Amino acid sequence: MVKKMAKVRISQVRSTIGRPERQKRTIKALGLGKIDKSVEVEMTPQIAGMVNKVSHLVSVTEL
Repeated sequence: MVKKMAKVRISQVRSTIGRPERQKRTIKALGLGKIDKSVEVEMTPQIAGMVNKVSHLVSVTEL
């Protein structure tokens, strides 16, 4: 039986200008890149780890 993960909306709220390259690549991997852009994804452990690394640049809301 497959367990459903929670859906979340991740929005970029701060710029990546002046941030380390690793954080810029994490933002791109999440599907973001511009302020106020949002994506809806399932909260897997991989996504949770990426959000944790750039938590100061994004906001997360549960759907």
